Amino acid sequence: MTTRALATWPARGRALFPGVLASAVVAAAATFLSQHYGAPVMLFALLLGLAMNFLSTEGPCAAGIEFSARQLLRIGVALLGLRITLGQIAELGWHPVLIVVLSVVLTIGVSMLAARALGFNTLFGLLSGGATAICGASAALALAAALPAHPQKERATLFTVVGVSALSTLAMIVYPMVARALGLDARGAGLFIGGTIHDVAQVVGAGYSLSHEAGDVATFVKLMRVAMLLPVIVFAVMLTRRAVGAGGGAGAGGAPAGPRPPLLPWFALGFALLVAVHSTGWLPRPLVALGNDASRWCLVMAIAAIGMKTQLKELASVGLKPVLLMCGETLFLALLVLALVRWAA
Repeated sequence: MTTRALATWPARGRALFPGVLASAVVAAAATFLSQHYGAPVMLFALLLGLAMNFLSTEGPCAAGIEFSARQLLRIGVALLGLRITLGQIAELGWHPVLIVVLSVVLTIGVSMLAARALGFNTLFGLLSGGATAICGASAALALAAALPAHPQKERATLFTVVGVSALSTLAMIVYPMVARALGLDARGAGLFIGGTIHDVAQVVGAGYSLSHEAGDVATFVKLMRVAMLLPVIVFAVMLTRRAVGAGGGAGAGGAPAGPRPPLLPWFALGFALLVAVHSTGWLPRPLVALGNDASRWCLVMAIAAIGMKTQLKELASVGLKPVLLMCGETLFLALLVLALVRWAA
């Protein structure tokens, strides 16, 4: 079995190469523009990726772009653990933990109430609110796998994934400007960005576009939100046991058939492991620098690929009320975390 798997690697590499190369070219162009114009490299990568959207729809680049958007992102985030030590984490205090727990619980609760008020199944509020509060598309798929079957299952999940991706992309551009306008310091900006933006990639892009310190804090806070996925899924399973058989309104959440996503992604565990190893001081500085460079390139390529994959036009077909629900959830989370950051300052 192992020999057969190894034999498929060359073919797999040939299939991925065009899309990975396209992501690398966009990342190199973004880096060049960033160095010459002084704007964030992540923003350039996103905008250039959006301009190259046609590459992800069909043709030889699609598989490699998908690989860059998913796997390179996870590798890049895991390697970010080489930038953070346990001493830095201890300096943050207990406020980030409180901010994460309160924001996740309150956002999901308000989302479920708002979904019912708009005529949707409460579970759709759990799905969209969980995706907003925790980690975007990956949380949507994980939560949807725990929800019961429903005629609107796949449509609700698709809308949630597209919606959080689009809103997270917009937040990546807007939230750093909000942090600057409000005069937040690096720690406060990191708490705000890490506690609000939906997807890991956009958190990293927005955080490091402000400063390395803000990016480190934002990444740590974001991965704490990812860790909240496990208790929320347990809650979803318990809730659906009572909901099955009771029927549901339009837009009940669900997931397409397929393997269940992991409760705690491997990249979060890898991040934690590298933080622990880096904190010992055993790693030589050249190795740490190499890991940091590899992380940066992986993340810039991932942002470029995510831009190529973004299909904002798909939101136009789902109606107004679901859009209002997800926009309201996003705004509620932003205002709540900003208030908690101000209180903790």
